Amino acid sequence: MSKPFSDLGINILLQQGLADLQISVPTDIQVKTIPVVLNQTEDIVAVAKTGTGKTAAFGIPLLQLINLENAHVQVVILAPTRELGQQIHTNLTAYAVHSPEISVAAVCGGIPIRPQIERLKSPTHIVVATPGRLVDLVKRGAINLKQLSYLVLDEADEMVSALKQDLDLIIKEIPKTRRTLLFTATLSGAIKQLVQNYMSKHVMQIEADMKTVGHQGIDHQYVVVEPIEKLNVLMHFLSSKEGQRSIIFCKTKAAVNKLAKNLAINKFSSGALHGSLSQGIRDRIMGQFREGFIDILVATDLAARGIDVKEIAYVVNYHLPDTFEAYVHRSGRTARAGAKGLSLTILQAEEVQDLPEFEKELGIKFNEFKKADAQSIEENNGLLWAKKIFKTKPNRTISDTFRADISTIFHHLTKEELIEKVLANYLAQTSTAQSKIEVSKKK
Repeated sequence: MSKPFSDLGINILLQQGLADLQISVPTDIQVKTIPVVLNQTEDIVAVAKTGTGKTAAFGIPLLQLINLENAHVQVVILAPTRELGQQIHTNLTAYAVHSPEISVAAVCGGIPIRPQIERLKSPTHIVVATPGRLVDLVKRGAINLKQLSYLVLDEADEMVSALKQDLDLIIKEIPKTRRTLLFTATLSGAIKQLVQNYMSKHVMQIEADMKTVGHQGIDHQYVVVEPIEKLNVLMHFLSSKEGQRSIIFCKTKAAVNKLAKNLAINKFSSGALHGSLSQGIRDRIMGQFREGFIDILVATDLAARGIDVKEIAYVVNYHLPDTFEAYVHRSGRTARAGAKGLSLTILQAEEVQDLPEFEKELGIKFNEFKKADAQSIEENNGLLWAKKIFKTKPNRTISDTFRADISTIFHHLTKEELIEKVLANYLAQTSTAQSKIEVSKKK
């Protein structure tokens, strides 16, 4: 049985904040990390999958370590995206609800910098930032990091490229005596280099029990498709999960836009999320997703950082990710807070040979998902076609004469007869289209 937070050394005010959030039992990474942050002085490298509770693992003890008599910035937490930064800020604020004297600010990119500069003029103990925005604030002289005690790099594996450009400047601004806490999903070569370059020689490594936590509750499946049938297979699968919340991952922004457009055309409740969208649009799409107004989010890997929605039933890898770390972050969006989840990867035949490497590296097992047969896919496309008609808004610009002429043609048909004729016309059109595709293939 896991220790309670009181046994980990957490004070009563923070325990009350956790209780308000109905958090009573620490996760494995929290049990292993919190006492070390509180009671030891070494730098920490913590390896923990998405959804294991790592924000609380560093956030709760750092809140407790804040010196309230010092009005300067004592903790900087770097996150790869604004969405994740805001999520961390929200969590820390909630944990410390009974300690209102602790001041936490979020300074992330994608929104105007001026209000953030004004905010930092007030006493601030903890700053949650994206690397680029923090560098901008440092260059403007808007933030003083000379009394920093702790630097946290959260989801460092997602920040490696940004940190290469920005971390040198940040490190120059903070005391050499600061303590660095690095959290990552996997210990890649790039992360090991990061540890070697920016952390002390005496680093304590902490690892969550991945066998019981990291992939718990996730059913990893794959389906093999021909390129021409990929979208139809996906739509058949999505139709079978109607009403369930999900994220579909694509490799590129262009692929996200293309897939999201096709889903919208077929009247799926969906939205697109990637870095080239304005922050206002990203916030609106995320708000719709969090509040349940859309069920499906089509996203790039980085754009999906910070999506802490517990009711995500499944994720789909529309493209196999390039790295093991990316797969971990993708699949970790589902099966959160003890729930079950599904991670489905759509592959072309030549990609199947890559799966054993993922299985070996991540300690998981992929099961083959049985692809729908041609008739089922054809019938599903017919249902999608019918839904499009049902959801089409009437055209108010049609003249009364033309409307009356059309009505005259159909007026003697019953509803059932009209449906039969419209359906027959649809099937004839799709059959003709399929024949043209087959002829094109032979050429």
